[in-house]
Amino acid sequence: MDAYCEFSIAAGRRLTGVPTEHPCARVHGHTFRVRLTVSGPVDPATGFVLDFAEVQRAFAPVHEALDHRFLNDVPGLENPTSEHLAIWIWNHLRPTLAALSAVEITETGASGVVYRG
Repeated sequence: MDAYCEFSIAAGRRLTGVPTEHPCARVHGHTFRVRLTVSGPVDPATGFVLDFAEVQRAFAPVHEALDHRFLNDVPGLENPTSEHLAIWIWNHLRPTLAALSAVEITETGASGVVYRG
């Protein structure tokens, strides 16, 4: 079964891999939606795939590192596309959140990415 928690990150960025005339080459910001999906069997004792509080605790330091930051200044996010952001979050969470199966980033109401490691 899959279970998920959603979070938001407000951050600025400038994409470095696009032509200078591209609008995203300029400094801009988003309120990113981050959906973390964990997968596994339902524990018969707790009734959970994983306690949502565990996901929230695991995400707290990642949120602190990214929220209200200029993402280009975060080591490993020098070109902070949504794709790179999803991979960065995965790499920081997967060691402590073994049930993590997907990181979804939504940067606008209609655009986003899903990374499954």
